[in-house]
Amino acid sequence: MKRTSNTLWRVVACASVLSLPVVEAGAQAFPSRPVRLVVAFPPGATTDTIARLVQPKLSEALGQPVLIDNRGGAGGNIGAQIVAKAAPDGHTLLGTSVAFAVNVSLFSKAGYAIRDFAPVAMGTLTPNLLFVHPSVKATNLKELLALARREPLSYASSGTGTTTHLAAEVLFRQLNKLDITHVPHTPAAAVTAVLGGQVPIGSTSMPPAVPLAQSGKIRAIAVTSAKRSPAMPDVPTVAELGFPGFADYTWIAFFAPAGTAGAVIEKLNAEINRALTSPEVRERMSVLALDATPMSPAEFEKVLRNDVDRYAKIVKALDLKAD
Repeated sequence: MKRTSNTLWRVVACASVLSLPVVEAGAQAFPSRPVRLVVAFPPGATTDTIARLVQPKLSEALGQPVLIDNRGGAGGNIGAQIVAKAAPDGHTLLGTSVAFAVNVSLFSKAGYAIRDFAPVAMGTLTPNLLFVHPSVKATNLKELLALARREPLSYASSGTGTTTHLAAEVLFRQLNKLDITHVPHTPAAAVTAVLGGQVPIGSTSMPPAVPLAQSGKIRAIAVTSAKRSPAMPDVPTVAELGFPGFADYTWIAFFAPAGTAGAVIEKLNAEINRALTSPEVRERMSVLALDATPMSPAEFEKVLRNDVDRYAKIVKALDLKAD
């Protein structure tokens, strides 16, 4: 019995040792073919812009083409659904926005779950901007809130369920009990609506609004970050204007299907972070008022989990549904 037991142990031990190089070889062999980067928004969207800034450097680092596949629709859900069903081998990635964290609560059937994905890398983490048309008789947040108490107002956001919408609803409805009509747009269209005077107030991501605010064509009221944005250092935060703790951001990030090998995730994280922090990419992003925010997969996952929980509470409190 003893000899049989020892023989069995040697067989198991040898099998275990022999299996280790196979796993390592699989990780070392990545990538073995072109990498498909599914962008969950159409060409020209900020998510697409960041993906295309990362693409050439990631291709060079991996030694394989990185092919961008724009699959916009349903607020980013279609692209997420495609990647959720892909093989977990690192050859299919998702480029998406913070909508990824909101939609699982906003839609009754988003078509994916957070557990379907492995966080790879945070791309950018940027505050949103609250602004008004120059004709609005309010030069700061206090005056804007006072004006909203005296007369009916409306605001344009980057779309229903976006962080620009949720942050504005928290500020106006939850914190100040104001009934300001929400008019959903895309980010660029929301800025255009305020610029043209169709809607007096705007709440959007920074890229489409900052150039117009800097030129005085719209009036910046506040940023939603915890600290002032380097892109607009003279614009105060909502937190410092009487609402301590108020902070909200739009982020753009990269994911892989759940089950992707940890070594592959780490390799992708390192190369995406290296691309984002290169001088030419940083320079391009600064023009767009975007900040590169390199994180490890674990750090990014912590941000993601916090945002999923936080936005679920906001969506529930505001009784919002996209379908």
